[in-house]
Amino acid sequence: MSQPLDADLLPRLLAGEQQAFRELVAAYQGAMRAVTYAIVGSRNADEVVQDAWLAVVRSLDGFQGRSSLKTWLLTITANTAKSRLKQNRREVLLDDLPAPHGTIDGSRFAEDGHWLAAPFAWHQDSPEALLTEDELRECLEKTLSSLSELQGSVLLLRERQGLELEEICNLLEISLSNVRVLLHRARLKVFATLEHFEETGQC
Repeated sequence: MSQPLDADLLPRLLAGEQQAFRELVAAYQGAMRAVTYAIVGSRNADEVVQDAWLAVVRSLDGFQGRSSLKTWLLTITANTAKSRLKQNRREVLLDDLPAPHGTIDGSRFAEDGHWLAAPFAWHQDSPEALLTEDELRECLEKTLSSLSELQGSVLLLRERQGLELEEICNLLEISLSNVRVLLHRARLKVFATLEHFEETGQC
């Protein structure tokens, strides 16, 4: 998906087209923020993302297309965040924050973290069902915000941005086994929330 987007955007970016920059921000801002959160934490993340965008704009003429535009952007973002981390001499804490309902037995899930047997589907079109979906969405947002910055970032980069585990390792400079553990724990907490909601109808 990123290659056609790159091919379309790059010439327009190099020509200085403002709409192309807006499309670039819309496409990659979430991934840049996730990388930044994982490295410096939430307090300095917005500043780092702004600094990374400035670095992208300054370096765009030098982009040679050896990697995808997305990989190039995220590498600049990671490097900007690592520089800020050195400045701040701040350690990223890897401790897990407790999820609202703890975790549930990992044997219910396949190795990729998905359900072995899918939960009961509650999707219906009644007003009550739609209200339930809104409540579930709120509940899931609460669980996601309870994850540690690193867990939440790894989950977002993998599930929403579609990055491979190796790409996440390289960007965040953590081992593959660490990425797998973080991803597995984050998925378990999300699944625990889903299961609790399904059983009780409450967060």
